[in-house]
Amino acid sequence: MTMRATLIGFTAVLMWSVLALFTAASGNVPPFQLSAIAFAIASVPGIIVLVARPERIKMLRQPAKVWIIGIAGLFGYHFLYFTALRNAPAVDAGLIAYLWPLFIVVGSALLPGEKLKAHHIIGAAAGFLGTALLVTRGGGLALSGEYALGYIAAFLCAFTWSGYSLLSRSFSKVSTDVVTGFCLATAVLSLLCHLMLEQTVWPQTGGEWLAVVGLGLLPVGLAFYAWDYGVKHGNIQVLGAASYAAPLLSTIILIVARFGEPGWRVIVACLLITGGAVIAARDMIRGKKS
Repeated sequence: MTMRATLIGFTAVLMWSVLALFTAASGNVPPFQLSAIAFAIASVPGIIVLVARPERIKMLRQPAKVWIIGIAGLFGYHFLYFTALRNAPAVDAGLIAYLWPLFIVVGSALLPGEKLKAHHIIGAAAGFLGTALLVTRGGGLALSGEYALGYIAAFLCAFTWSGYSLLSRSFSKVSTDVVTGFCLATAVLSLLCHLMLEQTVWPQTGGEWLAVVGLGLLPVGLAFYAWDYGVKHGNIQVLGAASYAAPLLSTIILIVARFGEPGWRVIVACLLITGGAVIAARDMIRGKKS
């Protein structure tokens, strides 16, 4: 059961790996507008399930705290991420935001029934080093006081997503059907932010529309349903460490699609991230209880 749920959760990481590709191919659609469209599409699979099985609608009747955590997780993460990118260099903001897998691994020690071991921390740290190598392209960060707002938003972004993932574990009995409601609420809030902060720009070609639909169906859609199930029922330390595979796979996919250039960084990052995930998953691989 645990391994199956962990593997389902990891499919979210695989889907997140095409986020950059689909975003790059979606044209010049502003971020909040893109988020509103993508999350509206993301709610469609859940709505279809609820229409086909109306008895599951009762699963949406959850305590207010479940809705607050869910909406804060999905919308809060994206709001803070976009804010970080607008107020700090993308490299810096992206790397700080990608502290969330490490926060999940370390924070899991606070969860009932979970035990944090040295190899979990070592695996997560190796993954972060590999991600840092990819994001910074082997260079350093341009840390500056003028980007303080962006850095703070990026840190809060990482804290928000890791907090959402860890708190979701506490609601393991809450059906994943509720993610449909989270997606709808995030779409509405993103639309409001778009109307207040952005100028509307629609996709210009069929290819751009396909990329937008792809975003809504996979990395901004099914991925959140899979992640919800994985963090509730799977091995959360392994999922946290394995999440660093997303930026690695994303980089490889961008290179294959000719949006990026190959190099030694990708090879070293691959060894660090893959090795870190294997180390973190040592107990699961050996069939031992974590």
